[in-house]
Amino acid sequence: MSVIAEIIDTLENKIEKLFAKINSLEKKSQELKIELEKSAAIIQNQSQEIVALKAQYETQKIANALLGSEENKRDTKLKINSLIREIDYCIAQLAD
Repeated sequence: MSVIAEIIDTLENKIEKLFAKINSLEKKSQELKIELEKSAAIIQNQSQEIVALKAQYETQKIANALLGSEENKRDTKLKINSLIREIDYCIAQLAD
């Protein structure tokens, strides 16, 4: 009978250890979920910031082209020609 009692005690100890391990893993899982959510929020914010900065860069690039900076002379000329064509088209539409 004492052999059975020892086996039962051993099983109880192992079960207690398993429950402790399960609780520990569940706690770690919750911590990782929270960390994942925070990381996702940071990534989303950074993505929005990147989009805003790209738009700002394009706006700045167009402004520099229209102002006639030395680096963008060709772009400036192309933009002016495009604007002139649009104006001529509008004038032609009004004339009809």
